[in-house]
Formats: sequence, C-alpha cells, structure tokens
Amino acid sequence: MSDKQKPFDVIIVGGGSAGAVLANRLSADPARRVLLIEAGKAYVPDAYPDPVRRQDLVGGDPQHDWGFQSEPGVLGRRLQLNRGKVLGGSSAINGAVAIRLPKSDHARWTQAHDLSDLDWRGSQAFYRSLERTSGVGGEGRDGPFPIHQLGDEELSDQHRDFVASAMAAGHQRSAGFATEQPLGVGPYVMNTRMGVRLNMGMTLLGEAVRARPNLSIRDETLVDAVVLEQGQATGVRLASGEIVLAGEVILSAGTYVSPAILMRSGIGPFELLRRLDIPLVADLPVGRRLQDHPLVPTVWSIRKEAVGLPYPPIGAMLWTSSRQGAGDEGDLNISTAPMPGGAQGPGEAMFLLFAALVRPRSVGSLTISSRDPNVAPVIDLGFLMDRGDRERLIDGIEIIRDIARQRPFADIVGAELAPGAAHADRAAVSATLAANVLTYHHPTSTVPMGGPRDPDAVVDIDGRVRGIKGLRVVDASIWPDVPSVATAFPTMMLAERVATRMI
Repeated sequence: MSDKQKPFDVIIVGGGSAGAVLANRLSADPARRVLLIEAGKAYVPDAYPDPVRRQDLVGGDPQHDWGFQSEPGVLGRRLQLNRGKVLGGSSAINGAVAIRLPKSDHARWTQAHDLSDLDWRGSQAFYRSLERTSGVGGEGRDGPFPIHQLGDEELSDQHRDFVASAMAAGHQRSAGFATEQPLGVGPYVMNTRMGVRLNMGMTLLGEAVRARPNLSIRDETLVDAVVLEQGQATGVRLASGEIVLAGEVILSAGTYVSPAILMRSGIGPFELLRRLDIPLVADLPVGRRLQDHPLVPTVWSIRKEAVGLPYPPIGAMLWTSSRQGAGDEGDLNISTAPMPGGAQGPGEAMFLLFAALVRPRSVGSLTISSRDPNVAPVIDLGFLMDRGDRERLIDGIEIIRDIARQRPFADIVGAELAPGAAHADRAAVSATLAANVLTYHHPTSTVPMGGPRDPDAVVDIDGRVRGIKGLRVVDASIWPDVPSVATAFPTMMLAERVATRMI
C-alpha cells in the first residue's frame, strides 16, 4: 500500500507538550492527514476538570495519571512519578513554568553530543513563534502558547518574602529567567491566566485546531508498538490489536512511554529484547541515560499570623550555582512552597524551602519487563549515584539556611523542623538525603539525540530514529541529558523546530 493509499500521512502518539505542537503545526497544511492518538481523555478545551485545570492543584490525580513508580535504588524507597494521562499530557498537571534553555545547555550539547545545529541563538526564533506574551516575559506576540512574566505584586506573600530574603543574603536579582543572563532570584514566567493552568489541550489544541477536517484525535487509546516493515515504519499497533497505517510515525508519548513503545517494537538494547523474545529490528541504547532533577525539601515553622495568602503556590525561585558548579552554569534551583495538605503544628504553621539539583551527574535507566503495553516500565531514576550530586544538594540546603536567617524571613520563621538543628553539619545532612530526596518531575534522555559522531545517540537532531525510515521520536526523552530548567517549554521549542523542518 502506498503512502497515498494509507488513511493518514502522519500518526502522532501522545498529545502532551511536544505532540500538541506537532499536531497543531503539521495539520495546518490541509493536504496533510494527521492522526493524534492520546492514551488519556480529550476534554473539550473549556471543560477540563479541576485537577488538570486549576493552577493551585499540581501533580494531577489518579484519574489523569499513569501511576508510574520508581525503583527503590540508592534511596531505598519508591517515588511516585506523576505523568499526565490526558490530552495535554503533563502540561495539565505541572507547575506551568515557561523558561527558555540557558546558553550553557546548548554549549554542552554542542561539545559533548555533536549538536552544533542546536545552537542557543538559532533556537530563540522557535520560542518566539510559540509565544503569545501578555506584558513581558517573552518576545512572541502571535503564537498559540500564552505566557506572562509575574510581577512582584502577583506573588504570594511567601514568595515575595523569599525573594527579599534571598537578595538580603547577597543573591542578585535575575534580569528574567528568559533572558540571556538568567541567573539570580525573581518571579517566574508562567503559562497561567486567572488561576487556570493553560495546558496544551486548551491552547495548542483549541477548538479551531480540533475542527480541522484533516486532523483526527483518538483519545483513551493505548499504543502497543510501531509497525515496521523492512526497516520502515508503516503505522502503529494498538493495545487492542488494531493496526493503523500511516506514511510516518512520530512518538511523542514522553520520557517513560516512548522508549517502552520502541522496545516493544524491537528497537532497543539487544540483550533486553532477546530476554523478552522480541525480534530485534535495531540494536540501539534506548533507556540507558535517564536523568531527572533530584529535589530535597526542608521544613520550617512560621507564625500563623505571618503566613499570608499562599496563592499562587508556584511563583519565584533562586537560580544559582553550588560550590561545585562548573563555570557560569546554574546547577541549583532554590524555592519555597506551602506545606502539602496545609499541615500545621500547635500555634504555628509549616512551609517548605527546597533545593533542586538541575545539573545532576547521576544517570538512571528505563527498561520493560513485559511485552504487555499495560505493564508499567521499570524506572530507576539513579538519584544520588554520583557522590558529587550529594555534595551539591547539601550546598543547596546551606544556601536555604542562609536565606532563612535574613529578613523578612528571620522575623517570621521559627525553627527548622527538617532536617533540623540536630543535623547541622554536612555529614549529618548527607545522612538524611536518601530518606528525603524527591523528584522535580523533569525526566528526560531515555531516547537521546546526538550528531553523527555521538555513539550513544538513538535519534538525530530532527528526532529520526537511527536506521529506521519514517519513524521519529519528539518529546523530552530525546534531550541528550537533562536540561537545567523545567522541561516543558524547551521541549515545545524542540517540537516547533522539528515541525518547521517537516513542513
């Protein structure tokens, strides 16, 4: 059957940040027949339920989550790995932060992964074409992605005090996290309006886009594998056994699901596929370089009368360098958040100050244990495998403690409840890390991209799978290593870049 006889020109698997961009841009050509397959529910844009709509509800709920967990690893315990299972993907459950990649990420990938075409300056045009900026915070005005730079007056009382205390501790005010010199403390650029998280199902896949006659959306549909014939993708096989044909297949199912689909299709490490009796199509290092940002919270008491309004719950951060940081690279995010569930003690409230390591050296892995698409992948985040990661997280806690000693925090904060005064020195803090480290929920790099000279790459800069025709992967899984910012907006930029080159 020729491509002209197939029902679709392109199948996109996954309607998250990358898949929504691709579906929007590729279906803009009325001659291109596009099918978007989404495992979750496709709500109409103005009818998303609260857990995947409200800005103050971060992390979703069981109805809209894949239910993944990490392996215990060095931590000795499993972590819940929230991933959005709904049209809009994890953009429907995340913090709605919109940050561009810094120059240091682009420079690293150029040098280490032969990706000179993914330069910082050239990437700015793809952010701009996506942005619809209200006020400041971005340069684009006509794109489909609404963003807004928060002003100090839009921050919660807690975040405003955090910014002031960080500056009192000697940290500079950021010129803006989307600027050429982003490091410092300040408010975020956000993808929210009036308390609503504007996920990609609402914006990139709004009513006008969904009404295009050449775009079909199949929701609540699980993909098993890519159909491959003589080294070429010809469609996908659904978990039901149904086969849907197309001229090209793009996997945008995310860092955990895209590599699992590849492995079930016969694309992955030879030994794994042989063990599961999956016929080998391409022996590629899928799943071997998983990375995520580890986060360590500290808990503090605060006078109840000083708590103030906790909204919005996400608003500002300090982006800075640890003592072990390389050059001008910002490897730590420091921020604050209300205590989950509004926990309180007698006469006092509690809140969090936390440090996230955004340039970890530890590497994890993702594999599958079954050919059944309903069986979750085996996910080892690899947290704390590298000793240097421990040291830099401890640096983050020391920065937090210094900020807490400054006014206005010093006037309203009581005791450090965790790790607490009993864990004052670095060795004592280190002993608490395994029990307390969490994830920032920014997993990447299970299907890494690289240039022709990168032996560890699975895909090229345009997401094309090595040795396979008609198959791409375009989502956060293809970053060569974890970016040093929240991954949603950069991944959208990457999808915009790929779509532009496909048009």
